[in-house]
This record gives sequence, C-alpha cells and structure tokens, in this order.
Amino acid sequence: MINALCIDVEDWYHPELVRGRTGEAPASQVSEAVRPLLELLDRHQTKASFFIVGELADQHPGLVRLIHQKGHEIGCHGFSHSPLWELNEALFKKELEDFQGVMGRVLGEVKVKGFRAPTFSLDERTQWALKILIDFGYQYDASIFPVKLNRLYGVRGAPPRPYRISLENVRNEDPRSLLIEFPLPLLSLGRLRIPISGGFYLRVLPLPLLYWGLKRMNRIHPFLLYFHPWEGYPGTPRLKLPLYNRFISYYGIDSAMKKLRFILQHFKFSRIDDILGVGEQGT
Repeated sequence: MINALCIDVEDWYHPELVRGRTGEAPASQVSEAVRPLLELLDRHQTKASFFIVGELADQHPGLVRLIHQKGHEIGCHGFSHSPLWELNEALFKKELEDFQGVMGRVLGEVKVKGFRAPTFSLDERTQWALKILIDFGYQYDASIFPVKLNRLYGVRGAPPRPYRISLENVRNEDPRSLLIEFPLPLLSLGRLRIPISGGFYLRVLPLPLLYWGLKRMNRIHPFLLYFHPWEGYPGTPRLKLPLYNRFISYYGIDSAMKKLRFILQHFKFSRIDDILGVGEQGT
C-alpha cells in the first residue's frame, strides 16, 4: 500500500495558536527546518507533496527550486497562511494570483495541482473556495479534517477517504465534480474516530499506537500523513503562550523527527498527485 506524504512548508510563526504573538518581524527558520526533511526523504528514496506558503516561496526561491529538483510535488498552502474564514472571495483570488505569480518567477511553467487550506479551514463556512480553486485550475484539495475535535477546524461527517467533492456541501460526493478531495484519514475503533495522520496527533500519540493504527488503516486504504518542518526542528522558538496553546504548539517536537523516521522505515509513501493520478509525474 502506497500512502500520501505531505509537508506543509510554513514557518514557526505561522500556526494559528502562535500567529500574532511573535513581534513585528520574526526571523525565518524555514530553510534550516526543511533541509533535514529533504535529507531524510532522500535517504528513504521517498517523494512527497510540499504545500508551500507563497510568501516563503518569495523569500526563499532557492529552497523551492531545491524541493522541485529533488522530484517532490509543489502545492499551494495559501500566500499568507491566512485561514479561509479570514478571507472573502476577492481576497482568496488575490492569494492564489500572488501564489501563481511567485511560482511563475521561481519555477516557470510548473503546474501546481493541489491546495491545502491553512489550519484545515475549508468547511461549511468556506466551501465557496472550491469553485475558485477549480477556476484557477487546481485538480485536488487536501484540506478537509473529517471530525470536529476543536473550535478551529473539522467537518463532522465528511468521508475519511478521497472523493470528488460537491461544491454545494463539502460532506457530499459528486461524481461530476472537477475537484478531488483527499481528506485527513481517521482510525475507526468502534464509534471512535481518531486522527493519527500527522501534525500534533503524530507528536502527542505514542509511537507503538501510531504504528498499530497506521497498519490497521492500510488494511483498507492508503492514508495521508502530514508534517510541518518546524515540528521537527530543535531550534523552533517556544513562546510564552497560554498553557493549552503551548501544549498544542510545542509538545513532542523533540521526538517528532524520530517518529517520522520510523514511519518512513515501515510504510511506503509518494506524492499526492501520483496517488490520485492527476497530471504527469515531474510536472
């Protein structure tokens, strides 16, 4: 079973619980945080989808070119990492236009096929974004978190597997839709639906449980695993946040790369576009 691996290329100051608490001009660490991940993927001969924040691509064009040259997919993670609920249609179009402009300057004619909304912010409130993604030529989205666990994100009742997403209701499939949704997977244990697909959930759960759960999911279907470079970088600043925010943002950073390394040793991964069969590899 070949699974999807995606790296959300955002900086340490982009996450929602940290954003706005860093001062006026926080120093970027994205290059230092991404390069160990590229080396790890090289060692395991693994390709991944890198969803990149546009303003970082503008600031670090050499890093984007390196990611592309190594054969990884380039996806869009917005331009400013603003959640969709902070935007309207006009502002979202501007974000996608700015992203296209930067990628055109950095990579030329490379087609960007996939989108990941910052903070999994595609839901019933923001489904207006789907038509805009189609208008801009996107072929898939990977933003739906199909369970509601917190106040920030989640779509209760959405399918936990790839589907053609309805433009009218993000929970529904529509065979005629031009956009494929690759949601975050859930481990089903009776009535429980447990996210173990990366990010905070990878950091907080014990490695034996992660391994067992991912193996269990692979009996039925591929899963999507996501990772943020700042989650595995020991130099990530730890701000004095409220206790809950601090726990969610920083718990498990010291062991995250070890867990990812183990998972890469025991599971097979590839780019999302290759798994979904959209476009041609390397484009």
